Amino acid sequence: MTSPSEIRRKRLLFRSWHRGTRESDLILGRFADAHLAGFDEAQLDRYEALLDCADADIFDWVCDRIAPPAEHDHDVTRLLLSFSIANPHPPSPEGWVPPLPRCGRGD
Repeated sequence: MTSPSEIRRKRLLFRSWHRGTRESDLILGRFADAHLAGFDEAQLDRYEALLDCADADIFDWVCDRIAPPAEHDHDVTRLLLSFSIANPHPPSPEGWVPPLPRCGRGD
């Protein structure tokens, strides 16, 4: 039988990869692939709240255009931001994915 925690992680992974824009899918999906399995319940709560944010807001945070608001300035968001900086161009199972916008971070 699948545990409630495992079901929740699968649901969050699906939501991460099905955001509505390819850029958000790549940012959040790759992050979820890398980190969801290691999150405790409190971190899953914070990540789930992050997924309720608008893609445009998350993209602005990742691109360092604006800082996340206080309610989203926590360990999970900081991990997402550092992950996005360290992994700017995703690998593609099809062999090619258009690069993510440069975001003005001096890359």
